[in-house]
Amino acid sequence: MNLENTVKKASQILKNHNIHSHELDAQIILSDIMEIKREFLITNNEINISEKIMEKYDIAIKRRIKREPVAYIIGKKEFWSHNFRVNQSTLIPRPESELLIYKLVNYFKNRRINILDIGTGSGCILLSLLKELHLSRGIGIDISSKAIKTAKLNSKKLNLFYRSKFKVVGINNFNIGRYDLIVSNPPYIESENLSKCMPEVRQYEPAQALDGGRDGLDYYRFIVPMAWKKLEENGLLVLEIGHTQASAVIALMQGSSRYQDIQVIQDYSGYDRVVLARTMNG
Repeated sequence: MNLENTVKKASQILKNHNIHSHELDAQIILSDIMEIKREFLITNNEINISEKIMEKYDIAIKRRIKREPVAYIIGKKEFWSHNFRVNQSTLIPRPESELLIYKLVNYFKNRRINILDIGTGSGCILLSLLKELHLSRGIGIDISSKAIKTAKLNSKKLNLFYRSKFKVVGINNFNIGRYDLIVSNPPYIESENLSKCMPEVRQYEPAQALDGGRDGLDYYRFIVPMAWKKLEENGLLVLEIGHTQASAVIALMQGSSRYQDIQVIQDYSGYDRVVLARTMNG
């Protein structure tokens, strides 16, 4: 069977299982298996596929039918123009997080800073920042040893192994260094709402990276008062949030009396996405 008919058949199968991105998913999976660019697949659709490729493709499509995310099937996800290894011990990088990278790269441009990334997962946020901020260094921490192993592999792939460190540790046990920037995309989904998430999230992504407790704010309650102790003067705390949580996170920052210049940044859809603040002088 040629490329065109193979993709069409797989796309229809996925469509029949209510997967809205059926055509794109079918293309991405096959191009990854064949180790070709998706554009090549589209423009050379008369090429025939070997039985070995077809077997691998059938297995991958069956995984997608079960709603396993494409990123886990192919083992990677593009973020900030780089491919990051991902697996079920790491969250899949979201396009919305690229807004955070854009803002911070512009804020710290041409500066040498020390960064702490809390709940680093695949390391995509820290490593993307270091890729742009060439003089800087950073540490990513996570409670998952599998996630830290993945982040280290990503750091080697991006030639950032000597400017980044990754440690298996909980935030309540971390006492290393001081930082110009602390950044985190912590778990922020309310516990009772986890079951309402789409199957790709609730069945496959790590629950410990999603569950923010009863009201989704458990980690913010710990990070906000802890961070100012580890930030340098005029250091920056930057937190991704759920789109309804801005006022609650701002209240936590105001309540600590240690932060100033608190701002909320909206994503490209107009939803609150990031809260940031500077530490007080003195």
